[in-house]
Amino acid sequence: MKKILDFFKSVRSEWFKIVWPSRDTVIRATIMILVFSGAAALFFFIVDSILNAIVGWIF
Repeated sequence: MKKILDFFKSVRSEWFKIVWPSRDTVIRATIMILVFSGAAALFFFIVDSILNAIVGWIF
């Protein structure tokens, strides 16, 4: 039982060491993720279209 209590005390002390990101940082990171996801989707769409055209031309 003592080990369990020590574990939860340790978890609690570590919890207060967490540095949460600011609102601006979260918004900036979210925008970057959306932009890069869109760029990746566009890239794969173009590659897929090209490969589809090549396979359609061959067969």
